[in-house]
Amino acid sequence: MEKNATYQLLAKQVKSLIEGENNPVGQLANTAALLHETMVWWWTGFYLVKDDVLQLGPFQGPVACYQIKCGRGVCGTAWQEDRTIVVPDVEQFPGHIACSSLSRSEIVVPLHHQDGRVAGVLDIDSKELAAFDEEDARGLEGIARILEECVLF
Repeated sequence: MEKNATYQLLAKQVKSLIEGENNPVGQLANTAALLHETMVWWWTGFYLVKDDVLQLGPFQGPVACYQIKCGRGVCGTAWQEDRTIVVPDVEQFPGHIACSSLSRSEIVVPLHHQDGRVAGVLDIDSKELAAFDEEDARGLEGIARILEECVLF
């Protein structure tokens, strides 16, 4: 199946998994599991803004960093700049935080509160270089919009 079609199917599955539920941790956990198992990434999960830092949320994959400051690493930069960031080679990203030395590329998509403030980020890592592109960015941003509609951040 082509990538765009896969993301369209994932968007439908995410919506059906989380719509009508009122358990934000469970909604994010099931979303991380669905994305991780379908796309076979190295690490798939969420960091949520709390007490002026990104704190580790539900995820799939190896152990991860507990907290990330605003502007630090790919996640903190995506939060600070409120934009999706695609990193083909994490070793080339200034200030990259290496939670795992096996991570080679990364994509981070901001999630928003209803008032527009960043509520957290969807963070995905791959063991492959250049694993993510603009098609991934569009697909994951679409999934982020579904989460923003259905999850009480």
